[in-house]
Parts: sequence; structure tokens; C-alpha cells
Amino acid sequence: MKRVLLLIGVVIALISTSAAQEKVKWYSIAEAIQLASQEPRVLVIDVYTDWCGWCKRMDADTFSDPAVAEIMNKHFYPVKLNAEGKEDVVIGDKTFKFVENGRRGYHEIAAVVTKGRLSYPTISYVDDKGRVLEAAPGYKTADQFKVYLAYYSNDTYKTQTFQDFSASYTAQISSE
Repeated sequence: MKRVLLLIGVVIALISTSAAQEKVKWYSIAEAIQLASQEPRVLVIDVYTDWCGWCKRMDADTFSDPAVAEIMNKHFYPVKLNAEGKEDVVIGDKTFKFVENGRRGYHEIAAVVTKGRLSYPTISYVDDKGRVLEAAPGYKTADQFKVYLAYYSNDTYKTQTFQDFSASYTAQISSE
């Protein structure tokens, strides 16, 4: 009987733990733009490729962090965008297509949101009007990424440079 109760307790604990671990709710870029037109928020676009090791590491380490997932789901429209995706993306009256380029190629929408710098991973921040605010290339740890999330979630980007914000944010975190 004790073993059965212990087993039930372990199962309940595992279910509770997995339920408490929030995951990022990813949208397509078209869905996110539609949602942003109804309730304005910044789009956080993870531009990745299937072969990119650092992209996979960001998925495993950064995007799986429960605090990162909570912030992204609450304040942003998170988008996963395969930079080498072959499917057309229709936004308004514009259709973005895959462009053949050597062995791999790229998607036109990836070139737009990365400002033509196709490097992976790149996290792009796009406002509710479709303007690319920033394209930040390279792997980011959860702690590094949280600085960007804090900067864009509070509209600080409208009044302060990222460098100034980052310096004050880092100083504030260090003093806590």
C-alpha cells in the first residue's frame, strides 16, 4: 500500500512539474501579424534553419527556460521562421517566396526580418506595424535574451537605445 501511495505521489508531482513548466506558444508570421493588428505587441521572430546547431541549442536552453516562455507568451507574439522554408507566406497583398540560391536558398521573408543579414540564429523584433526594430544575430543564453525581452516588452525601445538600457539593466541585476 505504501508503494502504491508513493507511486501516486511521484506521478502527481511529475504532472504538476510539467504543467508548471510553461512553454513558448509559437505562431506563424501571418498569425502573429493578424494578432498584432487586433492587440498590438512586438513580434519576436526566431529565424532558424534545420541544420543550425546553435538554433537547436537556443531551443533547448533559452526558449525552454520557463521565465523566458512566460515573458514571451505574456508580452509578445513569438514566431518560428525557417529561413529555408519552401512554403509561400502571404501577408496582406504581398506573397513572400523561397528563393533558390546555390545548394540551399532562402525565404524572402527571412531576408526582410533579418535586414538582409542571413545568419542563424537571428532573433528579429518587429513592431505591430511590420517595422523591423532590430535583428539580433547569434546564440543568446536565457539571461542574455531576457535583457532583450525587458527592452521590447516595456516599449523602452521608443525612448532609449539598447546599449544604454542594457548597461542600466545589467547594473540593476548585479546590485540585486
